[in-house]
Amino acid sequence: QMCEKFTVCENSMEMLLHNNLNLPKVTEEDGDFFTFLSFQDKCLRKISSGLYTFQTYLKYVQETFISENQNVESLSYSTEHLAHTIRQMVINPEEVIIPDAATQESLHTKLKSTKAWTEKITIHLILRDFTSFMEKTVRAVRYLKNTRSFSV
Repeated sequence: QMCEKFTVCENSMEMLLHNNLNLPKVTEEDGDFFTFLSFQDKCLRKISSGLYTFQTYLKYVQETFISENQNVESLSYSTEHLAHTIRQMVINPEEVIIPDAATQESLHTKLKSTKAWTEKITIHLILRDFTSFMEKTVRAVRYLKNTRSFSV
């Protein structure tokens, strides 16, 4: 949709130049392959922390992508709920990193200072990486649901 509506596409050179957002990611090193309980717990911590971090990015998308405000607000609420739920599944929930207010404000200020011509690219990158993060989250939760005794 972003590609068609705003001509912001995956192979755009501008997108490659401006992808310095440092968005959360889940990697193999984070225990995405779940061979031991400690890796499972590490992965859950990483997922929950990442979802909490995405909240600031989603707030920016909501404020900037006005035509989709309601959809992004719903997405943000669901993401926060999922972050909280997964945090409760961690052995020590206190180990989940939740960005403090100052960190959130600093990131939000940085995002808002984006030039108007890169705004759409920034939104696209946030939504693209959020989608990728959620795909890995779904795989992880499905795996854990099949291997651990809990329900999501």
